[in-house]
Amino acid sequence: MPQAPRARDHAAEAASGRPADCQALPLEPSSTRETPVWFEQARQAVSDLYTRSAPIYWIDFTLTTAVAWAFAALYFLAPAWSLAQIAAYLASILLFFRTGTFMHELVHVRRGQMVWFGRAWNLFFGIPLLMPWIFYRNHADHHNAQHFGTPRDGEYLPLAASPLRETIKYLALAPLLPLFMLLRFGVLGPLSALHRGLREWVLTHASAAVVNIHYAKRFPPRDETHLVIVEALAFAYLTGLAALLAADMIGVEHILMGYLLLAGALGLNWIRTLAAHRYGNRGERMSHLEQMEDSINITGQTWLTTLLFPVGLRYHALHHLFPSLPYHNLGKAHRRLSALLPREAPYHATGRRSIFVALAELWRTAMHVPVERSAMRRWLGKPGLARTP
Repeated sequence: MPQAPRARDHAAEAASGRPADCQALPLEPSSTRETPVWFEQARQAVSDLYTRSAPIYWIDFTLTTAVAWAFAALYFLAPAWSLAQIAAYLASILLFFRTGTFMHELVHVRRGQMVWFGRAWNLFFGIPLLMPWIFYRNHADHHNAQHFGTPRDGEYLPLAASPLRETIKYLALAPLLPLFMLLRFGVLGPLSALHRGLREWVLTHASAAVVNIHYAKRFPPRDETHLVIVEALAFAYLTGLAALLAADMIGVEHILMGYLLLAGALGLNWIRTLAAHRYGNRGERMSHLEQMEDSINITGQTWLTTLLFPVGLRYHALHHLFPSLPYHNLGKAHRRLSALLPREAPYHATGRRSIFVALAELWRTAMHVPVERSAMRRWLGKPGLARTP
């Protein structure tokens, strides 16, 4: 049965600037400034929307994943370059992308809740697509006021405060993402089991789902057993594929098709991430409300928004304001806040009509940043490893 977090957890979330779900993080001290009236209004307006509906999660995940695999099968079986194959490819990457975004929901669920949902997600998606959800434990840093928008945030790069070439370099990584995952689970994972030094390097530099490739933080020891299990399952899966290839039951072309499928699903999220934030921070610590102001809500009601921002991702500014809200209540929460909050409330300034508006804003800003003013230098400065709580 779905359970609502306790009221004191919501108070802690609002005061600390990080989700109450992320239990590993210490509470941040409250701001010394008086809490804005509009924030209190917003907090009260959404106070009844924190209950997660397990049936909604299960039905959405089951239908999305089943249809995704059906289209994937058609993609592999249809004649090469036929209209049916192309359509099946596009449908499958969109649906796998949607299924993959449930990873974000899983890391916001309290330990001990929806355990079987997490296992099912790994079984039908996380393992075969080499993305076990435990790799996203680092997401807690993205909601921590000490780390958000700094080199210690694995999900932030100062792209709007750096020359345009940094954004282009970021985009160029997208086709290589499946290769990184194959190396992680097919090579580094098993080899690191044989060498303690390599294992520590892997746990620190290659065990987190990030966009900031300079991010380095030791994987939490309390979750290592979980990590070892999914590593073993992923390696067994890859070994099975290798055996099928050796037995001529599948061909190299099928491996390449699988690579393209994974690259497509990951690439959609890679691009979508560019419209999650304004990416203008230069590495300074940001308050809870400043994190919201750096984030973006995609407000346009279009089919493209629905496809590219599934599972509540379009309301990213709202998510940073109240991280514990479940995805199926974000739309209702946004409508309430849009109608209730005064015009001067900074929440309204987080809206962008579409992904194109958000990307164009990032592009124009980055175009005018000279190399000598690049904030990326701070990310390249190797600020030291973040300590594991």
